[in-house]
Amino acid sequence: MIVDSHLHVWQVGRGDYDWLTPDLPIFRDFTIADARAAATGVDRVVLVQAAPTEAETAYLLDIAQHAGAFVHGVVGWTDLAAPDAARRIEALARAPALVGLRPMLQDMADTGWILRPEVARGLDAMAACGLVLDLLIRPAHLPHCLTLARRHPGLAMVIDHAAKPDIATGALTAWSEGLRRIAGETDISCKLSGLITEAGPAASFAAVAPVARRVLAWFGAARVMWGSDWPVLRLAADYQPWLAAAQALVRAVMPAAVEPVFATNALRCYAR
Repeated sequence: MIVDSHLHVWQVGRGDYDWLTPDLPIFRDFTIADARAAATGVDRVVLVQAAPTEAETAYLLDIAQHAGAFVHGVVGWTDLAAPDAARRIEALARAPALVGLRPMLQDMADTGWILRPEVARGLDAMAACGLVLDLLIRPAHLPHCLTLARRHPGLAMVIDHAAKPDIATGALTAWSEGLRRIAGETDISCKLSGLITEAGPAASFAAVAPVARRVLAWFGAARVMWGSDWPVLRLAADYQPWLAAAQALVRAVMPAAVEPVFATNALRCYAR
């Protein structure tokens, strides 16, 4: 079995993807049928939000309802700082496909937003509902995530795209120090996804290998899961070459981790 822990679908005309601008080559609709065609040989996918609206979450949940076993679950969105966040989260969690929520932290001016007192109520509600917090972050957020894990030990968390290291410039010191501490001092998991798009134009998969090796070494076989980040991936590579390159890398570095990284860790993390 192969499980893709991080895949998007979207419909541009819905109008809430502020980051998705016409100058991008991925400025078009990507449907679940497109995802099935790209992810040949992949058994299940986790759909992840791409817009900070509950309307998009409802859109993804509807897709999941009609997609059968191919969609393992949905990581959606709600305003965790809203006064009624707990009620909203409890309502969303009634959907069988909802497995997590993702605030778009990388787009917020305050890198410590997730630690605000008004957000704690929403995080507590997530933990009570058994939902996973996906952390869409950059290296500057890593110290805050360490504090977050200490404050909310009962909340399952996973870092998306290995916290987006700046592979293109090689400025990896803050990323390396921060992510290594999180791996060693918390139970947070990490996605092996989104790396090729951080490596710069026309980069090869060899450019991401050193970073991927560090992620595997720090988090180990039990806390790393592979994701495609398709169709954002298409800005730098295609689905099948990235899957093959990631499989080859994990097999070479940590052969016993192939099954956990490409299947069982995502199923366990996003248990339904």
